[in-house]
Amino acid sequence: MPFACVGVQSLTISNSRDVVVDGLRSMNSELFHVVVLQSNGVTLNRVTVDAPEDSPNTDGIHIHMSSHVSVYDANIRTGDDCVSVGPGNSNLWIERVSCGPGHGISIGSLGHQQGLDMEDVQNVTVKTTWFTGTSNGLRIKTWGSSKQGFVRGVTFEDATMTGVHNPIIIDQNYCPQKVGCSDRSSSIKISEVKYVDIRGWSTTPVAVTFNCSRSHPCSGISMQDVKLMYDRRVAKSSCRNVQGRSVGLVLPPSCL
Repeated sequence: MPFACVGVQSLTISNSRDVVVDGLRSMNSELFHVVVLQSNGVTLNRVTVDAPEDSPNTDGIHIHMSSHVSVYDANIRTGDDCVSVGPGNSNLWIERVSCGPGHGISIGSLGHQQGLDMEDVQNVTVKTTWFTGTSNGLRIKTWGSSKQGFVRGVTFEDATMTGVHNPIIIDQNYCPQKVGCSDRSSSIKISEVKYVDIRGWSTTPVAVTFNCSRSHPCSGISMQDVKLMYDRRVAKSSCRNVQGRSVGLVLPPSCL
């Protein structure tokens, strides 16, 4: 989270309403480049972010405890998430984002921040995105914890993956440093997530991963018109504690 690290964020929009930022360019921020915090009705147009691929905690755009935030026409090259959606967010629209290098577009991580009992995210649309050489594409990540919360009503639509390590991933056992990881089952409930018209190629054989919570399985996950390849072959998918359905052509073959 942007508040736990030491350093400077380039631009923070906090406790604000009806803000428009147009044509911003941010380079080599110490931490997050643009943060929207506890705000309503913020629109970010034509944001360009440029930071080294190996720069940690340099998320391009981070949205936290806000509603009705829109992001359009962003070009983000960074060392962390291109766009990250933290807890307490609702009614977000993210469209026409080019990401790479970076860690992709992420909801989360959730379930780890101190001082928050509930970590909810709902009604998020991510549409028309391009990922090039990123570690992840479309990601939802939660820590194993006893905190309550949910992610629901998310649509990922029209995404192109070019050399992406994890094109589609839900990870409810997120623990990036593999130190002090919880053995608890995540209490963040993930439901009603749609993947529509996702195509491209993965750098790993498993292009679709749904690693969900034992105690709060993912439900209502749907995939429609997905085609992801690996090394000129159809990639694989992996499912754990997830319920959902597939519609139309879905490659790799769905494990839902």
